[in-house]
Amino acid sequence: MKKTPEAELPVRVVMTVAGSDCSGGAGIQADLKTFQHFGLHGLSALTCIVSETANIVRRIDTVDVDMLEDQIVLMLESFPIKIVKTGMLGSAKHVARVSSIFANHADLQLIVDPVMISSTGASLLEPDAVAVYQKSLLPLARVITPNIPEAEVLLGDRIKSSADMESAAKILSEKYQCAVLLKGGHLDTDNCIDILMEKDQLHRFSSPRLNVSASHGTGCTLAAAVASGLALGKNLVESVAMAKEYLNVTLATSYSFVGPNGEIIHALNQGTRR
Repeated sequence: MKKTPEAELPVRVVMTVAGSDCSGGAGIQADLKTFQHFGLHGLSALTCIVSETANIVRRIDTVDVDMLEDQIVLMLESFPIKIVKTGMLGSAKHVARVSSIFANHADLQLIVDPVMISSTGASLLEPDAVAVYQKSLLPLARVITPNIPEAEVLLGDRIKSSADMESAAKILSEKYQCAVLLKGGHLDTDNCIDILMEKDQLHRFSSPRLNVSASHGTGCTLAAAVASGLALGKNLVESVAMAKEYLNVTLATSYSFVGPNGEIIHALNQGTRR
């Protein structure tokens, strides 16, 4: 059998624009682990350096916006990028700069995870950045992936049920002219229900709620897996189904350990292979 020359092999790349989690559970680290799992070459542009664990966010330092832009532009110049996932952006000026760059690249598919609040309850986005998200970045997205608290901020209303989720996903999809994957993990239900609204078509994804404590990085991991599916040529419904399955595996095989200071750390098993 003739071997395909290395130069002729397809280059499947996907880029993440997000913050760094030094504990390795969320942010760019989680995204790159997810891309690697699906056999993709992960690129990254760093927006923030975060001193955190699954239990505490202690410090956030944003990267200079010109440095952020240079990372993104260099990657766009150097690799055949078609899929970009954004995560924690941190400030209004970072959201604005990212938006201005991608506004000139209509061929890209943007998966926007509007990261606002950590699993510990810490704010990860300056309040004035929300308006910039709404005006500049969300309308550029192929799909946005808010959890319920983030969707409530964008919607300006409460979401208390799966019926509310369906209504919210429809409203947000119409408002920003993009697909919406609304994650329902914050609802107190036996099943975790995610709602995908795409082109007036509603899709429900349901899975039993797992009794685990490893919630740190779930949003990053899910959005990165959706991006991976699109990079592999799947449609959005297939990509969400694949992402949901992958996240369930990482949750089901999650683990805990006691750190040197005595705190218990819960982590997703993002290295799990199928």
